[in-house]
Order: sequence, then C-alpha cells, then structure tokens
Amino acid sequence: MSNNVYSAGSPWSAFSGPNLGYVLEQYDLYLQSPEEVDAELVALFQAYGAPQVEGVDAAVATTGAAQGDYKKVLAAVKLAEAIRTKGHLAADLYPLKDHKLHTALIDESAFGLSAADLAEIPATVFFKEVPAGVKNGKEAIDYLKSVYTDKIAFEYSQVSNEEEFAWIQSQIESGAIKATLSNEEKKALLERLTRVENFEKFIHKTFVGQKRFSGEGLDTQIVLLDEILKVVEKENLENVRIGMAHRGRLNVLTHILNKPYDMMFSDFAHVSNDLFFPEDGRLEITKGWTGDVKYHMGASYTRESGMNVKLAYNPSHLEVVAPVVLGTTRAAQDDTTKAGAVEFNPNKALGILIHGDAAFPGQGIVTETLNFAKTEGFTTGGTIHIIANNMIGFTTELYDSRSSVYSSDPAKGYEVPVIHVNADEPEAVAQVGRFAAAYRQKFGKDILIDLIGYRRYGHNETDDPTVTNPETYKLVSKHDPIRVLYGTKLAEAGLVSMEDVKALDEKVYAEMQAAYDHVKEMAEKDEHKHLEMPEEVKVSFPEIETAVEIERLEKINEELLQFADGFQPQNKLAKILEKRREAFASEKIDWGHAETLAFATIIQDGHPVRFTGQDAQRGTFSQRHLVLHDKNNGSLFTPLHHISGANASFTVHNSPLTEAGVVGFEYGYNLENPNVLSIWEAQFGDFANMAQVMFDNFISAARSKWGQKSGLVMLLPHGYEGQGPEHSSSRMERFLQLSAENNWFVANCSNAGNYYHLLRRQAGMLGTEGMRPLVVVSPKSLLRHPLAAASSEQLAEGKFQEVIEQPTTGNTPKAVEKILLASGKVTIDLADRVKDGEGFDHLHIVRVEQLYPFPAEQVKEIISRFPNAKEIVWVQEEPKNQGAWNYMLEHLYELSEGKKVRYVGRPAMSSTSEGDGDAHKAAQAALVAEAVGK
Repeated sequence: MSNNVYSAGSPWSAFSGPNLGYVLEQYDLYLQSPEEVDAELVALFQAYGAPQVEGVDAAVATTGAAQGDYKKVLAAVKLAEAIRTKGHLAADLYPLKDHKLHTALIDESAFGLSAADLAEIPATVFFKEVPAGVKNGKEAIDYLKSVYTDKIAFEYSQVSNEEEFAWIQSQIESGAIKATLSNEEKKALLERLTRVENFEKFIHKTFVGQKRFSGEGLDTQIVLLDEILKVVEKENLENVRIGMAHRGRLNVLTHILNKPYDMMFSDFAHVSNDLFFPEDGRLEITKGWTGDVKYHMGASYTRESGMNVKLAYNPSHLEVVAPVVLGTTRAAQDDTTKAGAVEFNPNKALGILIHGDAAFPGQGIVTETLNFAKTEGFTTGGTIHIIANNMIGFTTELYDSRSSVYSSDPAKGYEVPVIHVNADEPEAVAQVGRFAAAYRQKFGKDILIDLIGYRRYGHNETDDPTVTNPETYKLVSKHDPIRVLYGTKLAEAGLVSMEDVKALDEKVYAEMQAAYDHVKEMAEKDEHKHLEMPEEVKVSFPEIETAVEIERLEKINEELLQFADGFQPQNKLAKILEKRREAFASEKIDWGHAETLAFATIIQDGHPVRFTGQDAQRGTFSQRHLVLHDKNNGSLFTPLHHISGANASFTVHNSPLTEAGVVGFEYGYNLENPNVLSIWEAQFGDFANMAQVMFDNFISAARSKWGQKSGLVMLLPHGYEGQGPEHSSSRMERFLQLSAENNWFVANCSNAGNYYHLLRRQAGMLGTEGMRPLVVVSPKSLLRHPLAAASSEQLAEGKFQEVIEQPTTGNTPKAVEKILLASGKVTIDLADRVKDGEGFDHLHIVRVEQLYPFPAEQVKEIISRFPNAKEIVWVQEEPKNQGAWNYMLEHLYELSEGKKVRYVGRPAMSSTSEGDGDAHKAAQAALVAEAVGK
C-alpha cells in the first residue's frame, strides 16, 4: 500500500476482456517507461501494484463498465479516494452551521460520472469486505458518503503504517466506530449533560461577574473524557494524567475529578474548601501559601477501580502544561526501583492533553510535545489529544489565527490520525472517545480529537463578545444548549418525555442550590487560616551527610572501567577513561569523573537518576561519556548499569533539540516521582532562554502557588572563554531575580569535588518536605582545569561548601585591605593570577559557591577576621547589569559595616559579552588585574 492510499478494495475486478488486456499491456509499459502511460493509470498502478487476473468473477466480466471505458473505473476509484480523504470538508461538523461545506469535491459530476455509471461498477472495487446492503458502485459511493460526511469526520491518509491504516479504515467503514448506544447509556448521557450545563448555569447566576472561563458550547468534552476513561479503566491502566488550559477546567474538576459541588462553590464564596473535603480520601488537592486563581488549580482522584486520575495545575500560559503532563505520565510508566535501565511500561499510564483551537497551531510548545511521541526517552506510548475547539481565540477569528484549514493540521506532520466531531452530538462524541482510546491501546500512538463547538459567552463571563464577533454571537444567541437539543432528541425517540427532561433539569439545579446553601451554613465555621510556608522550606542550608567511604569510591571507580566481554570503546576515549584510574589516585578527578562517581553513589543509596539534555550522554564538551559506543559495531554500553550494590535505575537520554519541552517534561517527571534525581542540562547555558516560561511559572513558583514539590536539577554551562555572547552567559541574573522564599538553590561551583557533594546533597533531600529545585551554573573551561580538580579524599570526607576561601590568600589577616568575593569560573582566573599568594598579602579571595540562599553568616564571619579591610569587592565576568552583581549588592551592603562596597567586572552592556576573541582576552585580563591590584 502506498502513501497515496486509495481504498480498501481493488479496481482490477472491474476489468475483463479487451479492457483487462489493455491494462495488462499498460502495466508492462509502466514498468519500462512510466512516462508513456496515462497519468491516471500510473496513479492506479502506484496504489495497487500489478493488475490481479485470478479470481475475476464471471458476472463482472459481463458488466458494462468492464467492457466499456476503463477511465470510468479510474474515475470511480478517484471519487472513492476523494470521499475518504476530503469527505471531512463536506461533513456536518459545525453546530452553528456557519461554515461552507465543500460538497462539490466529492460530487459524482466532478469526476465525469453519473449514477448509472456507478451502478454498473461492482462494489468490490471499493471494499475488501462489502458492507451489508451495498450491491453496486452507486450504493458503495452513497455508503462512503454516509460514513465520511456525517457528524464525525476523519483524516488518516497521513498514516503510513499499513496495519494501522487498514484498522482505522475498517473501523470507519464497517460501522464499528458508530456502535449504537443502549437506551440506558443514552439516558445516562442526558443526565451527565444536565449536570454539566447546570453547574455552569448555577455559577453564572449565583456568582455574577466572577470569572470561570465556562466550557459551555463544548459541554460534551466531559462525555468525551468519560468514555476515554471507561475504556482504559477496563484495560486496567493504573494512572491517567490530564493537562488543559483554564476554559472548562472547573467542570472537569467537578465531574471528572469529583471535586464536590459545595467544595467548588466555596471557592467562589471565599470560604475555605477544606471544610468540604470528602471523607473517603480519594480526592487529593495540594495548596501553596500564596495560592492561585481557581481555574488554574488541579487535583488527584482515585476511582473505585483504583485507577488514579490527575489534572495538572497550570498557569495561564495555555499549552505549556503539555510537556509537564507527559513527564508525569512517563514517570508513572517507568519502574525505577531496580538497578540498570528503567523498565518502561506504557500501559501503566495514559496522558490526555486538552488544547485550545487557537493555541494548538499557534504555540510552538505543542510541536515540541508532539515530537516526543516516538523518541526513546520521552515517549509515553501514545497521547490522546483533544482540541476544545470553540472556533475563536480570545476575540480573534480564524483568518487571523492560523494559516491552515483546521487547527489540528500540525499534528498530521507526525502521522497522527485526526478525528473531527460535532460537539452538539453527544452520541457521536462518545463513539469517538471509545475509538480514540482503543486506537491508543492497540497501536501505542498519539491520536487527536477535534471537538468542534462554539463559545457561549465571551473570553470570560464579564466580556461582551458582540463587540468583536457580532455575526457569530447572533447565531449563538439563537442556538439551544446541547442538553436541550439532546433532551428533545430523546423525547422525539420516545425514550423520555419533555416533562422528564425538565424535571431532571430542575432536580440537578436544586441539588446545586442545596450544596451552596451548605456552603453558606459552613461559612460561620470558617477560620480563614492563611497558609504558611512549611518549616522545612524555611531552612536555608539543610544538613545532609554527603561523605562516602574511600573504599566504596575505589571499588566504584574500578567498576566504571570494566566493560562487557568483547566491547571495545573508541581508542582515544579508551585512553581518556583509563586515565580515570590514575586520576583517582593522584587527586586529579575532573568534573565529569566526579559527576559519574556521584551518580554511582546516588543509585547505590536508592535514588534513581534520570539525566536528559542535548548530547547529555557524551557531554557537549566531550567530558562525560556515560554511554559508550563500540568502535566496531556501534553497540552501546552504560557502565553505571553495572555498579555493584546499586538499588535504583540510571537513565541518560540525548534529548530532542527542544528546551521548553524537555524542561517541562523533566519537571513533570520529578513531580510524579519525587525520589528520582531528575537532571536537565542545557547544551549551553543560554539555551535556557527558550525554557524561561518553565522557570517562571512552574519551577520557581509551583511550591508557593500550588504546594507542588520538585527537586529538579538544571545544569547551565556558563563562563567567559571568548565564545561570543550566546555561549558565554547562562543569564544567571534571571534565576537570581526569581529567587525568594527559599524556593530553590542557585550554585556556581568552582571545584569538581564541591559539585559532587552538591549533587549528593540534592539527592539526599529528595522526597522530603524540604526538597527544592537546584540551578547549577556549570562550567565549560573548568571541566578539565587542574585548579578545579578534586581529590578522592575530598569526595570521601568532605561536604558541600557554600563558601570556599582561597588557601593562598588571607594568611596575614592584618595586612588584608581588600576582600574579593566572586563565584564560578572567574575565581579560578583569580586563583591562577595570585598562585601561591606571594605579593598579594593585601587581599583575600572568597568563593561564593552557593549564591541563593546567600550564605550571609558564613561570609560575615570571614569578613570579621580581617579588621583592616577597607573594601569589599564583588568580581564577576558578566557585564555590570547582568550576572550576580545587582543581587549581591544588597547582601554586601548589609555585611559591609561601613566598608566600601565596589564592583569589578565588565561595564554594563546590552549584549552578554564581546564577540571577538581578542577583545574578550583583553577585557578578561583587565578585570582580573583590577581585582587583584592595590
């Protein structure tokens, strides 16, 4: 089957006699000189291959079409193809009936055919298995139109896998996708829609003017989620992770996560919702001390089957939650409890992402997330995507918001099948939900549902949409809600009466009124307690034992140099690795070596390690080599999978060239499994710019907003080596600006041993109340610098030092007139300049290894030892308006006690550094000379 995929049948059965002979001749010519064959026949040969002569039915041989013009058969095949591939453009998908349907594209006349022509063609031309009741080509075409242009429409020609394609087509054309709902299921649908509508209606009337970002017009979104969950629950999935923006979120929280009505109404009434928590313990909600608006909140609910469903907390930045949710999903699928590689089981969890119709094609994070689908380290075995399509973005019409026919079109580039469905058709929506879940379970691939409806109110309930979208809202004002339409349909079918529909509506509304009355009663008991920061977070410097016995390290070091039988690393690399044996004994453990030893001890201690980033396995600067490649056959070997005594998994994945998506994914992974040391490394520190939304809205603030704990580690290569603006600065000032309330650690280490202890300290905090993220301004040139190397004794006996004093300065305290404070690479430049300290009695150099929380007491104690010091100088490589200076200034003034506080570094610049190598060297030499001078 080619990528042009036509139909499930074969056209050859329509040919016999002279026509068959002609086609066979043309096929022979096609094999020799395809340019001499009619283009229509070429297309047929490409789609179906050689004409099949055997098994031609005798009755077919006598049909007019078989004896007549073969072009009629070709035209009929093309018509069927058009219906299958373009029928969606003529489908009844739009509740407001405000879109032109392109029926001409699939009209017989457009292909030069008449009903009589089609009637003479066998139905077997169009189907491998002819549907019941279809007797000829005319009935076949009518049948295809009935399944491809109804309330559900399909786009799947982008799927290249033959089995997958055939399954989708069979489900559609056999009618399996439209399996009829039972009468009880239909009544249950009406009841569900009544609750969904009344929830929104009650809030609208009771809490006038309060924003809720109603989902009305897409009420069947709840039906869709219901059906998906039912299917995967029967498949014994343990976890479902859902991500969505704010529109319709409150209804999802209430009817999918089972947040009780009174608990939801209490949020609007400004009464503590703790008073209404269900006693069964199946609903879980976390809270921060600063809080967030109600339509950003999430929850976790465990259904009676034991399946856990979580709705992720999400800021207003719409689609940015998508990779976070996939990270939580993957973590729920990974077994990290055993040594070696992670055991991945996609049937342990499902991710569901609900997108906005303007956001899906508009925001690049969507494409970043779609690209994860088949990558080894980030696949989740298929995500169900739902576009909550209300046909408008804020106030923006389609012609301003995208360049494609559908908002779903970007997904087709990833061979994701797309199912469009009219949101006003609850039964069709239910059928699509079942189909999508079955597809995901069968093929382990993404699928997208485009739920097409409208938006009953404006962008929010205080917005008047008629100002910018008058024509649309004329239609909306005349359009009945979905519940009304479906209730009428069931009444007309005799399943219920209109009195029943009305009574159900009144009953559900009364139930919500009773819930709100309960809220008003409980308001008197509300103590309005303000949440406080947990005591564990108030601790700036947690005491974590990070020392490791020297014998244990020696054994690990040897095991890291043992390869599998027959494995041969590349010659140069083998020599580099072999030097690690000597380095361990000679106090020359470089950065990558220390890091690997840290990972080994951490997995022995029972904490899994997951490390991702662009080229993370080798290391951007060829410093790491966690995964080795056999020089003869390219096979892989990971030494850390073979460490004796390991009690947890080790994983390192090279990531896609995606920053925001990968950072969000790793953050989500760590949220779901807080025992994992999750690490993301930027290829260069400035690449973190592309993930700024994740730092701003999730990693730095999620604990205070939502009570969500993370221990994610972010490594940001930084340092001025003359590599130009983009490869010098990691923009550490942005992370320091976000630092408050002990929300994370920001470190800029100058020594491999200190980095080793920093990683171990971070691992030791995992899973505790005091855990928090770690930002490491990591080095480039220091990776192999002798002055940044560690000794085995330092690894075995030391701990992480927030402050390190230069041992060759400050040895004559009364002579010290200037105290230099600096961080990271520039401290090595200073150390290299002063060497043994001779001639530099006038100064003392202090390395601030942890910038936030600032180690004020330690620095204060150091300054107090130099009574004659006249000035405290902050030295940095970065321009004055960047780096740590503005952050440090306040701290240094508080510690100065009248001493002069001064800056040494590059002047304020709009760029982060010089672009010319010679200019860089001159600037660097000048700032070092100024810093150490008298």
